[in-house]
Amino acid sequence: MSDTKTAIITGAGSGIGAATAKRFSGDGWNVVLNGRTKEKLEKVAGDLPAERTLIVSGDVSNANDVSHLISQTVEKFGGIDCLINNAGVAEMGEPGDLSLEDFEKIMSINVTGIFHTVTAALPHLKTAKGSIVNTSSVSGIGGDWRMFGYNTSKGAVSNMTRAMALDLGKYGVRVNAVAPSVTKTEMAEGIHSDEDKMEKVRARLPLGRAAEPAEVASVIAFLAGPDAAFVSGVILPVDGGLSASNGQPNFAA
Repeated sequence: MSDTKTAIITGAGSGIGAATAKRFSGDGWNVVLNGRTKEKLEKVAGDLPAERTLIVSGDVSNANDVSHLISQTVEKFGGIDCLINNAGVAEMGEPGDLSLEDFEKIMSINVTGIFHTVTAALPHLKTAKGSIVNTSSVSGIGGDWRMFGYNTSKGAVSNMTRAMALDLGKYGVRVNAVAPSVTKTEMAEGIHSDEDKMEKVRARLPLGRAAEPAEVASVIAFLAGPDAAFVSGVILPVDGGLSASNGQPNFAA
């Protein structure tokens, strides 16, 4: 068995997941790319060393797909050192407006998907004394207008992270989350590609811009690595200073 560490990255076909795969691979990890669209995963994998890269397509909301993901990872690389739960979806809608179908879709991927991956990977993470890094959001720290379902799911991700950190620490397994704000991803394309919307975002962001996926990936790498060996249960904002505000307008501008 190789001494090289192995990370599973869900939602690895684009955005933060793709950037995280590239970062971890560049740091010398084996990386397992998971997502629902194989073609996207293959495009990401094309830039990575074949001997340290595995594609396992599937849907994290499906327990059988997740079981296959874990078994293929262990068969290829012998174990799991880090589970990065990045898969996520968003739908606009306020209470009474968002359909039950859309709400259940959001929860099944953003929340139940983490339940499936952690449940299946945990025996291997315990053996490795590994770590879990979840992608939450500033939307899991505070609310947004017309994002009722997404806010609900990311609030759950944040508190799942804290609860798991408490329960799994005795096994040497650390659990943390990143909480990005607007990032240049496919999911947020309608915001970062719209100048009028970005003007409103910049008015709230001290750093005045959207994040690059690689900037979030670098924080995920920190949380997974030895420099964060005594960090667990943290929801770390990667938000350009957004969560430092009390929500009031910038009267000094």
